[in-house]
Amino acid sequence: MARHGENIRKRTDGRWEGRYKSFDDERHKTVYRSVYGKSYEEVKEKQAQLRLGISIVPADGKAGTNLIFAQIAEQWLTEISDKRKYSTRVKYETVYRTHLAEAVGNCQISADGISEIQAKISDHLSKAELSESMRKSVYCVANQTLNFANRNYSSAVPLLEKPQTKYRKNPISALSRTEQARLVTYLYGESDKFQVAVLLCLYAGLRLGELCALKWSDLDFRDRTLTVNRTLQRIAVKGHASRTILLETAPKSESSRRVIPLAKETTELLQQLKKDMPYVFGGEKPLEPRTMQYRFKKILQESGIGNRKFHILRHTFATNCVEIGMDIKSLSEILGHSDVKITLNRYVHPTMDSKRKQMDSLSGFYGQICG
Repeated sequence: MARHGENIRKRTDGRWEGRYKSFDDERHKTVYRSVYGKSYEEVKEKQAQLRLGISIVPADGKAGTNLIFAQIAEQWLTEISDKRKYSTRVKYETVYRTHLAEAVGNCQISADGISEIQAKISDHLSKAELSESMRKSVYCVANQTLNFANRNYSSAVPLLEKPQTKYRKNPISALSRTEQARLVTYLYGESDKFQVAVLLCLYAGLRLGELCALKWSDLDFRDRTLTVNRTLQRIAVKGHASRTILLETAPKSESSRRVIPLAKETTELLQQLKKDMPYVFGGEKPLEPRTMQYRFKKILQESGIGNRKFHILRHTFATNCVEIGMDIKSLSEILGHSDVKITLNRYVHPTMDSKRKQMDSLSGFYGQICG
């Protein structure tokens, strides 16, 4: 039974949980954290200690000893079960089970044991062919587990250092002017819903998941706006026959929830598809992303363009916006980025035509100086 006013409740697993406020140094804001105990009285005493600034020591009185990585990781995964989005929880648990449980599960979390954890993770990753993003996720989950131990058991162990990557990420370039001309000419030929979907991404910079989850209720034809309210992603589910399911969730981040102004031409194309069904491109249910990717590949082939990833449409949109003079702050908000640096570093790819134009203008500038 929950004790109202004290933020203490009894969990379904039999343990008692107490919530308390804490300042998160990494995110620079006040957050709620949890302490656990076998009884209400134990949790209440831990809360009182935290309010007085006293570090919580385990029942045996030995802070940070006999802490096994696997046990602490399981406790951390339990703690975040009702705090994070379902897709995030599944991702963290999958990363732990796949890359950490066997490699460092039996390691001890202590000042002496941290070097062993670092070495074993490094050794595991050196043998696994993983993307840079997944490598970051492995260290993220490991460090959050260590943070949990530091918060709840006063272990005071340092976090793992992520080694410098030996691999250089290949940037995704935008479509060239020639490729864009071929693609747009083809798309306007005989426009079906898939061709309109590709055009919408070229005109609005939507992510694939946002496009597939788009509903007619997200479109305002009078004000010519599109609101990104949700996204679609495929995630792993334990015990499910297909192993993965499509899940409709809130946008990627708070900044991803945004309103995008649409050109008149774009709204006219969308109006031609209007039907009495909830989803713009899927009908009664969201459009399967893999179906959209397959149709995009086919469109590229019929346009005479080589195979590209669907995300190149978003990069092309961003690059075109910069070249027509759109300010970076506006572009950043349209793309749903939290920082303009992300827009500049990841999504803006000046074309050779643009570079040549800028270089040619330099001759005129020197001519003015010389009179």
